[in-house]
Amino acid sequence: MIGGTDPSLTRINNKWVFRARPNDLYSSRVIADFGVNTLKLKKWAIVHATDAFGQGGAKALTETLQGIGVTPVLDQGYTSNSQDFAPIVLAIKKSGADVLGTYMTVPADQAIFAKQLRQLGVNVQWVGSPTTAAVTTRILAGEALYGTYAVADFNPDANDAARAFTKRYRERYGIDPDNFSSWAFDSLHILALAMNNANSTEAEAVRKAILAIKGYKGLEGTYDFDARGDGVHGYNVVKNEGGKILFIKRVDFPVE
Repeated sequence: MIGGTDPSLTRINNKWVFRARPNDLYSSRVIADFGVNTLKLKKWAIVHATDAFGQGGAKALTETLQGIGVTPVLDQGYTSNSQDFAPIVLAIKKSGADVLGTYMTVPADQAIFAKQLRQLGVNVQWVGSPTTAAVTTRILAGEALYGTYAVADFNPDANDAARAFTKRYRERYGIDPDNFSSWAFDSLHILALAMNNANSTEAEAVRKAILAIKGYKGLEGTYDFDARGDGVHGYNVVKNEGGKILFIKRVDFPVE
């Protein structure tokens, strides 16, 4: 059970890999749709890490935008754990972009980038991947991320299971949970459910029982496993409003 969102991870002909988060084919569709159809912006700059997550997400977002008639004005990669994003920020400013889509892996990178955007006077709408709304990112970035949007596979207000989990998590740890806890929690419960349904811990029996799970209400959403091993097929759109993450809407797609 994995939490990586690179679409290729469940497309490598390994029948033992299952994903307890939605993959980036869905995040890119939600980012593009929200930016183009809700925010009404079409001059996109894409900034991404050059690891598998960043490259996979950027590729999916570019292809999704092109599919709706929008060609990004800038596509800029960077190496994770960079300390200076000024050249990228200036490239965004020069490009004339009015909306920014990001797939940034490391929270500290996102925080530095957000602060340098503000320092250099680049004021664009921002719709980021789940890292943009993660707890650690928001702590490090502070007000530099105020007003930004993101897609989030987990949000405390997205569904009843998430609300109940968040209440218990706050009581125990004193902070809000995010997707690093939610997908792991769902994974454990899905494995337990599969073992109970199969009445077995034999590998093939458990694998088949996971694939048979339909309509399971988890923290990440409703699990309907497809043949590739992907369990969830949608994202939440959220906004950073003064440091608080506000739930805007949930977007789900049919199981393919």
